[in-house]
Amino acid sequence: MMKRDECFRVLARHISDEAVVATYSSAVDWVAASPRALNYTSIGAMGLDSSHGLGLALGRPDRRVIVLQGDGSLLMNLGSLVTIAAVAPKNLVHLVAQNETYEANGGHPIPLPKVDFAGLARAAGYAAVYDFTDLDVFGQQVAHVLEQDGPVFATLHVEPSKPLTYDYPSLYDPAKRKAFKTAWQTRG
Repeated sequence: MMKRDECFRVLARHISDEAVVATYSSAVDWVAASPRALNYTSIGAMGLDSSHGLGLALGRPDRRVIVLQGDGSLLMNLGSLVTIAAVAPKNLVHLVAQNETYEANGGHPIPLPKVDFAGLARAAGYAAVYDFTDLDVFGQQVAHVLEQDGPVFATLHVEPSKPLTYDYPSLYDPAKRKAFKTAWQTRG
């Protein structure tokens, strides 16, 4: 099984001017892998990463948006799958790290550990859907996943991580929000 931080390091090699939206554990691992102005992290927004990503994608159809969400987070807002598929933003890529836990809340198990998130996204109507269990395969296919017209969905089957330290003052620093806004408004 893969590790989320390793998946994110592979992903980081393929990211340039895309906005990357993440909360909680995904945000901690992503910011460690790729500190940059176009990282959008939201305090207290568990479950809303996909909705925030959708808003950004609709607001700037000329810019790619990558959502990095945990499985527990997606379970808190499953309706976002249908909403995203219905409006079909071509510039949205939605990656879900499935570790079968509500990791940010102490690692408690999600209610149904073997949820088929890729199947849910496919049934909702995402344009392309992937399921990754091997880091080498993910590394070989990630560029293809990122370049397709969306909405694109991929499940990353990952191990629960060791307990993370959430440095909220740094993660949600107002200067980082200002830097994101400036970078996002810049025409690429």
